[in-house]
Amino acid sequence: DHLRRFWTKEEEEGLLWSSPLTPPLFAARVCGGACVEVDSDTEAVVGDGFQLGCIYCKMRGEVRAKASVDWYYRSSDEPEKGEIYRYQNQRGEIMDPRFEDRLAWNGSKGTDDLQDGSIYILNVTYNDTGTYTCYFTRTLTYNYYEVQANNTKTVQLNVVSRLTRGMASILSEVMMYVSIVGLQFWLLVEMIYCYRKIAAAGEEALRESEAEYLAIASESKDNCAASVPVPE
Repeated sequence: DHLRRFWTKEEEEGLLWSSPLTPPLFAARVCGGACVEVDSDTEAVVGDGFQLGCIYCKMRGEVRAKASVDWYYRSSDEPEKGEIYRYQNQRGEIMDPRFEDRLAWNGSKGTDDLQDGSIYILNVTYNDTGTYTCYFTRTLTYNYYEVQANNTKTVQLNVVSRLTRGMASILSEVMMYVSIVGLQFWLLVEMIYCYRKIAAAGEEALRESEAEYLAIASESKDNCAASVPVPE
């Protein structure tokens, strides 16, 4: 019979190193896939669409797995959160009438081995402001047992009339322009320095050539004077 345990994400990652069934070759391939866990955006524009991101990467690509995703929502005036969407066996189901015909699956497609559990909200309204929670449930199937790993991600969504730029974005842009101007100024200083250095080297070489020419001319004159016979 298969054994089943419930593991957290940290235990799933630790299993990669602690399990005696793990070959050394696989132990060196922790993140061999292209999955990257990134945080979801948190600001939506009213009337537009918005993606609620929920990515839970599987640490070992060679292990068979099956996952399901449940999304919950709680507005600021609600005491408890309620389920709004469920995705399982490659089928999505809207659980809350407030989101009827406004939620669409935008995660992993064509597989039960889900890593992206994102959903898309159509025609965002101000009433969509609130806390969204994504529950990822994954069952890893090994030769003699199964491991269930769970992960939770929370998105605090704010609906605005238009997108506003954060202070970090503004500072980043200012620093970028300051860096560009500083780099151009540094290049200008370097060009002037190099030009002056080359010009000084050219003048020095010219003076040395002139002095060498005068020395040769003087030596030739002395040789000519010495070779002229003096009449007796």
